[in-house]
Amino acid sequence: MTATPIPAEDNQFMAGHIGLILRSYRHWTGRDLVNPRMSDEAAARYLFMAPLALLSHDTQIDPVFNYANQTALSLFAMSWLEMTTCPSRLSAEEPNQEARSALLKAVTEQGYSDHYSGIRIDRHGRRFEIENATVWNLLDERGIYRGQAASFRHWGWL
Repeated sequence: MTATPIPAEDNQFMAGHIGLILRSYRHWTGRDLVNPRMSDEAAARYLFMAPLALLSHDTQIDPVFNYANQTALSLFAMSWLEMTTCPSRLSAEEPNQEARSALLKAVTEQGYSDHYSGIRIDRHGRRFEIENATVWNLLDERGIYRGQAASFRHWGWL
């Protein structure tokens, strides 16, 4: 399994992927995650360092994270390489994986979910609760499913 290169100036902070995240968010929620006048490049730079957690995973049978901003990397106590080679189900402890799976199934069917709260775990086993997360499907310009993304601004250590 090969990790995605870390967002940086030389890859425009993954502006193409961020564009997918932003357009999909707007499609499902009718809202903008950032100022809609920002270019994908400016939004990608801003979001990588933003004080909210932003993550996405791919379309594998056991989806793997393919994006996490600095806030999410810190929260989950992972390097970029660790995060982008980690199956996203491992962000929840075994007892909480069923609830997480139910959420993702509902998002797959409905397009998105607002106000999600749930327990997650960092690399060291520390538990935290995320609050009021939005989770949405990623659709490319042809309407092809490309994974799911999540964003949240509030969490607390347990």
